[in-house]
Formats: sequence, C-alpha cells, structure tokens
Amino acid sequence: MVGKQKILIVDDDENIAELISLYLTKECFDTRIVYNGEDALSAFDTYQPNLILLDLMLPGIDGYQVCREIRARSATPIIMLSAKGEVFDKVLGLELGADDYIMKPFDSKEMVARVRAVLRRYQPAKTEQTGEKTKCVEYDGLVINLTNYSVVCDGQNVDMPPKELELLYCLAASPNQVFTREQLLDRIWGYEYIGDTRTVDVHIKRLREKVKDHPHWRLSTVWGIGYKFETR
Repeated sequence: MVGKQKILIVDDDENIAELISLYLTKECFDTRIVYNGEDALSAFDTYQPNLILLDLMLPGIDGYQVCREIRARSATPIIMLSAKGEVFDKVLGLELGADDYIMKPFDSKEMVARVRAVLRRYQPAKTEQTGEKTKCVEYDGLVINLTNYSVVCDGQNVDMPPKELELLYCLAASPNQVFTREQLLDRIWGYEYIGDTRTVDVHIKRLREKVKDHPHWRLSTVWGIGYKFETR
C-alpha cells in the first residue's frame, strides 16, 4: 500500500495551522505542524515531507530564511502562505525557490487544489506502469528528463524545483522557438496560478544561475517578447 503524502505546516498561528491540518487530513494527507523557523528546519530533516506550507511571518527565523536554507539542499516543493500581497513579496518568495504563493485569508478548497497541483508537478510519471513514453531532451552536455524530474549538466546532477525544471524542459523541447511570458505562464503554472509575467523572469534568472551558457546552446532573451532555448 502506498503511504500517505506528508505535508509540513509551518505557521505561528495555531488556529490557522490546525485548520490547514484538518483540511489536508480530510483529503488523506499526513500532516505535521510546527510554529517557528527553527522547528521547521529540524522537522524537515526528521519528517522528510513531500511538500511544505510555509508562513512568511515567523518568530525567530522567518519564512524567507527557512525557504532559502531548505532550497539550498533540497528541491522539496514549498508553498508560501502570507497576508502580504505586494508583488515585491511574491517575487522575493519565488526568487528564493518557492513553488507557489497563497494569500491569506484563503479558501480551503483552493488551498487543497494548489497543494495537489504542486505535488502533481513534482511527482515523476510512472512510465513503467502506464507505458507512457519517457519525456527527455538531450543536448551536448545537458540532459533534461521530465519523467523522473532530473537535470544533468556537464555530468553533474542539478537540483531544481519542479517549476524550474518544467520551464527548462518546455523551452528545450522546442529549440529556437520563441515563447512569450504569457505562453510560459499558461504552460507551466496553468489556470490555477494567479500571478504576473515577472514570475517567468524570476525563474529564468534562477535557471541561468544553475545552467550556464554552452558553446552549442543557451537560454536567450528575445527582447520585448519572451525567451527561447537557442541552439547553435
């Protein structure tokens, strides 16, 4: 029997944390609650969650720092929770490696739907059971495998969150095709995401930090339009 997926809930408001846990437990998730950043980092190592729901305003180590430290060693998906709805706060969270951003107060059904959506993107497809063709693109010094969510660049595994990998795969699977930011938002984030096109710019910036330009290919900006995976 497949075990329940584990969700780590990090929020200093006990009522909100308990409510989130109740919603997720009803949807057959296993949950653990912690109320500060230090305990979040400790629980991440011991609990090994499939996804983290992370409040930004925490006592001690805040949610931004927790995200930064977890992302430095793991691609476990993170959904940030915050009452701060400014674009700056959202972009900062995404720059640090969050996979989604939910504003408080939120609808319980939307929260559960976003959790499921992020987990679907993170879980590798089971090709052995379904017979689905492996989704993989290869270039000189670069292999992007969407089936098992892995990237190998110059012989080294590159850890990246699901959305970064999906964005890279989307571009690399159609070399030299120009995609607008709106097209990439729709393809990678889908209908459940409410955001602006700067989200794409943030993820491209992070990809460029991890996957450097190669003599035969690179991530190119098409000014005024969007991006493409350019091959030479």
